Amino acid sequence: MSHVFPRHCKSNLPTAVAGDGCYLIDSNGKRYFDGSGGAAVSCLGHSNQRVIDAVKAQVDQLAFAHTGFLTSDPAEKLADLLIEHAPENLERVYFVSGGSEAIEAAIKLSRQSHLENGQTERRHIIARQQSYHGNTLGALAAGGNEWRRAQFDPLLINISHIAPCYEYVLRGDDETAHQYGQRAAQELEDEIIRLGPDTVMAFMAEPVVGATLGAVPAVDGYFKRIREICDQYGVHLILDEVMCGMGRTGHLFACSHDQIQPDILTIAKGLGAGYQPIGAMLCSGVIYDSVANGTGFFQHGHTYIGHPVACAAALAVVSEIVERDLPARVKVMGVKLHDALNAALGQHENVGDIRGRGLFQGVEFVADQTTKEPYDPSRGLAGKIKKIAFENGLICYPMPGTRDGKKGDHLLLAPPFIITDEQIDEVVSKLTTSIEQALET
Repeated sequence: MSHVFPRHCKSNLPTAVAGDGCYLIDSNGKRYFDGSGGAAVSCLGHSNQRVIDAVKAQVDQLAFAHTGFLTSDPAEKLADLLIEHAPENLERVYFVSGGSEAIEAAIKLSRQSHLENGQTERRHIIARQQSYHGNTLGALAAGGNEWRRAQFDPLLINISHIAPCYEYVLRGDDETAHQYGQRAAQELEDEIIRLGPDTVMAFMAEPVVGATLGAVPAVDGYFKRIREICDQYGVHLILDEVMCGMGRTGHLFACSHDQIQPDILTIAKGLGAGYQPIGAMLCSGVIYDSVANGTGFFQHGHTYIGHPVACAAALAVVSEIVERDLPARVKVMGVKLHDALNAALGQHENVGDIRGRGLFQGVEFVADQTTKEPYDPSRGLAGKIKKIAFENGLICYPMPGTRDGKKGDHLLLAPPFIITDEQIDEVVSKLTTSIEQALET
């Protein structure tokens, strides 16, 4: 009997024993193509020797040094490399152990920065419905997925949620994409005014929505208008790139596609590529200076922030991404994956939308293509697809509750950046078979 507390107490999981490029191998020798990179984590695959060597070398030299006393070379070098390639207004990096911690740090820094500037009434955060920002209480409160929030709701801080930029469902028949994006962005200004412009501290959003909507990018012009609104009212723009960042969408930083600069940005997942747990919060020089020229002390911290081994792994990961220009490869392979999905599923009567950016692709399922009506949640379609695909040797990331946290089903594909043409064919073939089998049950 296992003493591990699993994610699901009624599950009986195989044991992973090895990784080989894009594949994971269990104790019976079965190979699984990691079509979702776990949860958009394993961007370099499971056997990158450069990263493995970096971890081993760092453990040999220095395993741990608490950041209350010392910094480390890996942390300093990683911060330099990230800032070199980040949006130009971002100047400082705060390392944590994962995405939820990065979001918590972003929320607290936004609040403290306003306090340092004497704006003590700024306390409200605005986020978006059907967003996901993590599972710790602050991050969960920021997220707009009702299913994930429901049982913990009495413990969550009050955060406003406006509609997402979700063109497939929310764009009107009489609107152009640009008109729809401007209307969606206007909800932010309306909510700021409703709450009181001097009381709003931040707006938080994913440049490409991941887990809870299924690789949904905003329409062109949406985030530029969001940036203008934030500037007008002195509201911090926090972009959550935990899932969509680090090359996943064809840019090292996903917001580069929208040509905007956030005040605070969070990354994780692909930052460590699964080789070590790590995340980071990046902030503008203006926000950093508000603290540095004020109290000088960011009232926040965790034991393992800036962990030398984690930073060494991430330094090797980011170096691989940058030096091999993997974002450019992601753009090319992303088009191939999208085209292959469209060829196999684009005319399927139960596929409503195939969307995404780079190697971050989503498929949304519908009971009726014309009305876009989703399946009844009781059917459990997403869960069936996940289970059957796994049996067929494909790891993908299906999720229920696409529309409102209850109705709707989609799946995410976020394969390693090293995926080949032949492997795209393998993924699409196994996925198509699995979807058909799930729909038959």
